[in-house]
Amino acid sequence: MLAASVEYVNRLTPGWSGGVAFDGPADEAQAVAESLVAIGYPQPSVKAADARRLAVLAGRMRIVFEAAQTGDLDRAAEEINALLLDTNARPQLDRREKGWSLHFHGPDDGLVNGWAAGCAAGLALALGSDLAGRLGVCAAPQCDRVFVDVSRNGQRRFCSPQCQSRVKAAAHRARQSPTG
Repeated sequence: MLAASVEYVNRLTPGWSGGVAFDGPADEAQAVAESLVAIGYPQPSVKAADARRLAVLAGRMRIVFEAAQTGDLDRAAEEINALLLDTNARPQLDRREKGWSLHFHGPDDGLVNGWAAGCAAGLALALGSDLAGRLGVCAAPQCDRVFVDVSRNGQRRFCSPQCQSRVKAAAHRARQSPTG
């Protein structure tokens, strides 16, 4: 569910992405569908109203990543608790091809409630574990996309290799330019 949270925040919330201003998606329903495909679901059909609600919830999930990035875990927990309450997240064991799997559902299994509840629960589990310090916001200039640092050493600073390369290239150019 953390991967879904990252996808929703990065595809549905305005800000900066890789040095380019991002006003949000032109088509929220398509962006939600692309988010689901990115985490391994087949091409879903997404209604515009469901996409709009998920976009609003993604804005709230962004608050969690930003608060965790700055070490304000109290603020992150406060927002997660509100999301859990608003989505009425409840655990349930579901049988899958490879056996039983724990999932979190909302009061119904519709797209918005199901995914929002699962994302809220995933963020709660991360904040309540050693992953709390691994929720991050890209450190590249003019980029505020989020990520979950799953690296071995926990030192990830960028949302993508492209942002890391942009920063490294800028630092290289700065070193190479004549001073004075």
